[in-house]
Amino acid sequence: MLTSEEEPQPRESDPLLKSFPPPTEGAAGGDDGVDDVVLTGCGGSMACDPRRALHRYLILIVMCFLSFGSYFCYDNPAALQDTMEADLEITTSQFMSFYAWYSWPNVILCFFGGFLIDRVFGIRLGAIIFSLFVTAGQVLFATGALLKSLWLMDLARFIFGVGGESLAVAQNTYAVDWFKGKELNMVFGLQLSFSRVGSTVNMNVMQPLYKLMSQFYEGYTCLGVTLFIACATCIFSLICALVIAYFDKRAERILKKETAETGEVIKLKDIKDFPLTMWLICVICVAYYVAIFPFIGLGLVFFEMKYTFHPSSANAVNSLVYIISAAASPVFGFCIDKSGKNLFWVNAGIIITLGCHACLAFTFINPYIPMSIMGLAYSILASALWPMVSLVVPEYQLGTAYGIIQSVQNLGLAVISLVAGIIVDGHGYLMLELFFLAWLCLSLIAGVLLYLVDAARGGVLNRSARKRRLLEKALEEKSVN
Repeated sequence: MLTSEEEPQPRESDPLLKSFPPPTEGAAGGDDGVDDVVLTGCGGSMACDPRRALHRYLILIVMCFLSFGSYFCYDNPAALQDTMEADLEITTSQFMSFYAWYSWPNVILCFFGGFLIDRVFGIRLGAIIFSLFVTAGQVLFATGALLKSLWLMDLARFIFGVGGESLAVAQNTYAVDWFKGKELNMVFGLQLSFSRVGSTVNMNVMQPLYKLMSQFYEGYTCLGVTLFIACATCIFSLICALVIAYFDKRAERILKKETAETGEVIKLKDIKDFPLTMWLICVICVAYYVAIFPFIGLGLVFFEMKYTFHPSSANAVNSLVYIISAAASPVFGFCIDKSGKNLFWVNAGIIITLGCHACLAFTFINPYIPMSIMGLAYSILASALWPMVSLVVPEYQLGTAYGIIQSVQNLGLAVISLVAGIIVDGHGYLMLELFFLAWLCLSLIAGVLLYLVDAARGGVLNRSARKRRLLEKALEEKSVN
């Protein structure tokens, strides 16, 4: 699943950050043009005043829970792989189709999700509609399990996928609307971490929940009931969408601000103008991520079989990448902002991940070690890779560039998920690890080529943060003169 960390952080030059006047810190009423009557419903308290930091931080809590259900339920199959395959009597390749069907709609929706929010639904209605898609998809997924209907479960994951990625776009748009300047980076980091919390909770809760339900139900009925209980997280997120829509509408009326937009302008004609460096970044992204998410999707049984772990222990180690990245992503993002050298960090992340997969494939070292290190490497790469697009593509083409990368990434995840399942069915997990190692080698080759091409063009991607600041300052002085 395309996680929030893969969304570009809006830059200060982004028109979204200039669209709305900053909230004032004065009391309600007075010269700021705010109607006192609007605030009287809650006594004009700081918690109810949208101009106050306290109110915005309360909204931030709701905002973080907006996609909690989506991230929690996305990896429901990974947390229940062994029981799903046994209860539904399906092969591993059929199991991995649940991930493929999630990714298929997002091959296209990466281009149109922002457009639907900006031009068709609006952010408030859009977030509610996409939350409904997520909830409906999970309900149908549980119903399919209850009826032992594989086609219905595949359809459900398709519907779930329609809502999941676009809901993340709506969440990011809310973040831009409510938080400006320095706060915005903190908010994006918090949302990234919280998304991984949802995945981590899922990995560690679903197996015990299934075991509890097995006292009352058996087989696929037990599986269906367990998945129905997981629907509660999607319903909770839908309630959050309704709550934030109310307060956003209220803030719009009080502050007399314009409706927020995603700022994603997708123009396919721009593709012909993309430099080679942009396409190499695209290759790195796809080749790296297909060795992470499909691996986690199949990790439960891998750790059970190779290390003879109990399902709960297997889920715990399988969730380490999410746990580590939740804490490490904001830290590495800050470090890379201060140091620059994005390309160095990207290649370092790939090499470290290669070593972790090699340890899992060829050694019996405690898997907690390579999985923890993989979480760090994943955080490094994600923090360094996505900002590089803005360094090689003009700002007016960024929407198209990120749309292309996300579309190709989802296509790769959909195809590789199916292929990974077929490999496990036919050749086992050792061959699967070799398959993932091959993709990481491809990612590293693309990283080395990117370094060479970038060096020949002036080394834009591997400049230190200090050199970038000096260059920006020189350009500003030149434009003034």
